[in-house]
Amino acid sequence: MNVKLISSLVFLFSLSGFSQQFSVKGSVKDVKNIPVAFCNVTLTENTNNTISGTTTDEDGTFLLENLKESEYILNISFLGFKSYHDTISLNKNLKFNDIVLEEETQNLDGVTVIAKRPTIKRQVDRLVFNVENSTLSNNNILDVLKNTPGVFVNNGSITIKNVKPTIYINDKKVHLSSNDIQQLLEGTSANSVKSIEVINNPPARYEAEGGAVINIVTSKNVIAGYNGSAFGTYKQGHEYPKYSLGTSHFFKTEVVDAYINYNVSPRKDYRHNNESINFIENNQTISSWETDFKRTRETTNQTLNANVDFKINEKNSLGITTNLLMSPRDNTKTSVNSLTEVYNSNKDLDSTFKTLNSLVDETYNVAFTLDYIHKFKREGEKLSANAHYTDYDFSSYQNVDTDYLFPDESLIRTNRFQTFSSQKIKLYTGQIDYELPISSSSHFETGIKLSSIDSKSVLNQFIFENGNKIEDLQNSDTFLYDEINYAAYTSYSKDWDSWNIKVGLRTEYTDIKGNSLSTNQENNSDYIKFFPSFYLSHSLNENNELYFNYNKRISRPRYSDLNPFKYFLNDNTYITGDPNLKPEIDDVFTLGYTFNKKYTFEAYYRYENNATLQVTFQDNEENIVKYINTNIDHSITYGLDFTTYTQLEKNWNIYLLSSAFYYNNHFLALESNNELFSNSKWSFYSQVINYFSFLKDKSLTANVSYLYISQIADGPSFVSARSGLNIGLKKTFLNNKASLNFGIEDVFNSQYFTISTKYLNQDVKLKSRLENRLFTIGFNYKFGNTRLKNNQKDIDLEERERLNSKN
Repeated sequence: MNVKLISSLVFLFSLSGFSQQFSVKGSVKDVKNIPVAFCNVTLTENTNNTISGTTTDEDGTFLLENLKESEYILNISFLGFKSYHDTISLNKNLKFNDIVLEEETQNLDGVTVIAKRPTIKRQVDRLVFNVENSTLSNNNILDVLKNTPGVFVNNGSITIKNVKPTIYINDKKVHLSSNDIQQLLEGTSANSVKSIEVINNPPARYEAEGGAVINIVTSKNVIAGYNGSAFGTYKQGHEYPKYSLGTSHFFKTEVVDAYINYNVSPRKDYRHNNESINFIENNQTISSWETDFKRTRETTNQTLNANVDFKINEKNSLGITTNLLMSPRDNTKTSVNSLTEVYNSNKDLDSTFKTLNSLVDETYNVAFTLDYIHKFKREGEKLSANAHYTDYDFSSYQNVDTDYLFPDESLIRTNRFQTFSSQKIKLYTGQIDYELPISSSSHFETGIKLSSIDSKSVLNQFIFENGNKIEDLQNSDTFLYDEINYAAYTSYSKDWDSWNIKVGLRTEYTDIKGNSLSTNQENNSDYIKFFPSFYLSHSLNENNELYFNYNKRISRPRYSDLNPFKYFLNDNTYITGDPNLKPEIDDVFTLGYTFNKKYTFEAYYRYENNATLQVTFQDNEENIVKYINTNIDHSITYGLDFTTYTQLEKNWNIYLLSSAFYYNNHFLALESNNELFSNSKWSFYSQVINYFSFLKDKSLTANVSYLYISQIADGPSFVSARSGLNIGLKKTFLNNKASLNFGIEDVFNSQYFTISTKYLNQDVKLKSRLENRLFTIGFNYKFGNTRLKNNQKDIDLEERERLNSKN
């Protein structure tokens, strides 16, 4: 069967060769008459449809073959040079001698075009961070996000202006939990990433879910043939190493454009926490607990991402995408050792207890997406349809042993419990979008979407009495959750004179059913919400721009947040959800001003109604710590940001973001008669990223970044100040086919932090120490056909096309 398939493909390629008649060849040099190797050469039609492409050889020559008689645009580009464009009428073989590329030294709309440096461009509704072939491309995607302007990654959380964003890949939402998303991003190489789009106020096209959007745009292979890469990274923390190995492959013909990426990431992570709790009665501390907590987690996550696009004809195309995340049980283990010292009201040691928590878990997430695009006769008009399916399967088993001891370490008693938990989610979505360019300056789009979620969560807890294992029915449950969401949107944009406007409206109807089988408690609700978006910008003159935007967003509770049963971490600590959680609704206003195309000042105001948080509460009667997923009453944030991306020297660019903001949280004190309480703080955030290039051929690049965030308010808690210095170097070899990078993350180990919760009868303090300081080394090697076979019989020529790996 495989032989027949290969034979058929060869036959098809052979047939395609007979219909093509002409060729275009030439040579490319710079102003110093030096050949420019490996620059991109493409032929496009007036519709901007790419017909053929290649890259120049070491001597600057190129060859495009098998071309039909027509009018084309010849495009030649390379980082660090101005792009070359020429309209040609092809009715015979053409040869271009010594096409000259001029070096690019000026800033254009905030983008500095310098070879192998990340560049930044601000658009009307987003910030685009271009990272392709930069110093960051040897890392994983999570590492790139750590260096993305305005994105803060710390302690297992990704935030933008204190808001957790929704992650998209090529404008398709990633349907994973926050933890699983981080595993996916950490296990996926960045050398196929073209850019990161940071969208603080997403337009109507995007789901209303989430306060902001990070859209990860991957590269497209525009050159026919095969190419690929092998890559790997090694990171060493102060305790354990972390490895990542993977490979990417691209294949393109006139009909098929395929991509596949596989990555495996064996690693160990260490965390050391200290927790202090003062239990209070009648405003007096009656007992104090000091806990030393050490956790080691071993994982071997595997990710597989694949995409195949089929060009049916000039107007129709079909695409299939799959994403797999696998964390097998045999390689996913967690060990937690903790020692708690219990002091009485006189600060005398009363007793201790030692806990050993051994946990194994596994995760399998399989997602498939089918895309169809139809292009109409009018340029830019198209209809697209999308169908998506996700199957998520998670299970976990933990064994917890606790020894209670007198101060002299003689045994008081022992306790053991075991927990089995699982969650299975099936997600189905279908979407249709229509785009219509009304004129050269106006654009209309509309669409509808249907999504269905079916979730089943199981928790079985077992206790031991006289050595016998007994199910703890009071703490065991099965929770069923079903959600259907219908959405429709419309959007219109127009440019005129010095003005630009974009307006949109998204409407969503949600129907929710939750059922706890052990308590026979059902929670059903439905609601319809409207989400307007508005963007307006005005160019005062060539160098100054003023803009305003407004956006309404929703953050629905995660399925696990709604689960009412208690998941015990040890005898005295558990996590629980609330099936009555309300969706969070955000209103965001932004006013900005850009000066000299480089310097942007932005004032913003955000009101969060029914914000959802996991809040720490202490039960002073039972001496229990509860992590409760709950709604706080509301939060208000406003602040002023300043950003710039500019060239300081010929080989030195800098990006600077500084933000002063006020965060005010109003929440109900659940352990204090639901009293309404507020917590507020002015804070400061700053991020500086320097990009350097060295050597005559700029094959050595570096980035040096520094981040600082002062103490912030988060719900009822305060999080201490943090800072971090990162240094990275990248050297390319073998005509840009191979590269090595070295670096140190968090050079001064200054990203440790403390969370303090102290109000009314609550007094909890947590100090967290992760393996933030890491020595990193990575490699990337690109390979592929450098000599392509030509099926046209009347040409006897050795091909010199080099396939440009867009990774």
